[in-house]
Amino acid sequence: MASDLDRTLIYSAAALGLTMPDPRAPRLLCVEVHESKPLSFMTETAAALLAELAADPEVVFVPTTTRTRKQYQRIRFPGPPARYAICANGGQLLVDGEADRDWRRLVARRLEAECAPLEDVRAHLLATADPAWLRKERVAEDLFAYLVVERALLPEDWLKALAEWAEARGWTVSLQGRKVYAVPRPLTKSAAMREVARRTGAATTLAAGDSLLDADLLLAADRAWRPGHGELADAAWTAPGVTALGVAGVLAGEEIVRQFARRGRPIRAD
Repeated sequence: MASDLDRTLIYSAAALGLTMPDPRAPRLLCVEVHESKPLSFMTETAAALLAELAADPEVVFVPTTTRTRKQYQRIRFPGPPARYAICANGGQLLVDGEADRDWRRLVARRLEAECAPLEDVRAHLLATADPAWLRKERVAEDLFAYLVVERALLPEDWLKALAEWAEARGWTVSLQGRKVYAVPRPLTKSAAMREVARRTGAATTLAAGDSLLDADLLLAADRAWRPGHGELADAAWTAPGVTALGVAGVLAGEEIVRQFARRGRPIRAD
């Protein structure tokens, strides 16, 4: 069971989407603290369900994220620690909290062979971004780049032009909240998920995600879910085996965990 994290399983205060009257709002559990401030939340119900699943010896729960290893390690899920985690959009595979060096070398060879260098893409981002809406520029794990922008000021034509430029060079562009990601096309969550399935002997894979960078993960799973918000929902994207949930915000995260538990737990092959 591989799930994207931000805006799929966990939510910032701004992304909670609590549209109900205050007395009916769900109780929340903080699962991430950053610079001494609470940052990410799940409903208490989702947290309890996830802890139960993670403790099941027949289940392999794999947190799957575009976050760097450092950013991922701030999260404290209930239940036992996940043995496997996918970070940097599939560029880093963690096993018992440590980066798998063989996987990282395999990823590096694929990127070198199949897409333009990171330095070229980063240079293009910085050359074309307007200081009027650019707030920060970052490189993650020496694998991909992203910009933190003022979303309301970001021109749609700039984003479209960037996507076309990147596609011709083997890269993908994704806008998530206030971040514009430029990610090498071979750098995928699905490839890392398949590797975990191979190592664990999982016969069934379940997945969830909300963004363009999650589409390959959802397509690769036997069953998958996307919330009623995010890039994929905005594009009305779906595919065989992918269920589009009608609920959005933190309650979508709760529903995803419910579906993981309800739709059959992954069973190891003999």
